[in-house]
Amino acid sequence: MTENQKRFADEYIIDLNATRAYRKAYPSARSDATASANGSRLLANAKVKNYIDRRLAEIRGGKIADAKEVMEYLTAVIRGESTAEVVVVENVGDYMSKARRIKKSPDEKERLKAAELMGKRHGIFTDKLKVDAPIPVVIHDDL
Repeated sequence: MTENQKRFADEYIIDLNATRAYRKAYPSARSDATASANGSRLLANAKVKNYIDRRLAEIRGGKIADAKEVMEYLTAVIRGESTAEVVVVENVGDYMSKARRIKKSPDEKERLKAAELMGKRHGIFTDKLKVDAPIPVVIHDDL
């Protein structure tokens, strides 16, 4: 893999925009159409694709929550099992106050929001019907 291809791949990883990444790696590109076509061609290159996949896997590692982790967290909030740390300001005398941190369980508003997000995930609150059936098209000629 060439140095420019590596630079293209690293730029592509930033925002997944092949045109922008190509223009950064190859500043001599004259137009966006050229950059777009060549960027797509580079994404099809096996070495570049493998490099991008390897780098994205490194980035994902343990830093990004997966769907299961998000669902477990929302469930813990709904059930009041999670805790959050908040700062509370207390009066300690003549025009003086002191801040301290306390742990608290989720309040009703936070639990409701978590329940709403879980409901959306499971499709509980849909007002529209989702129909996944083929509908035949019939054209009548009344002439």
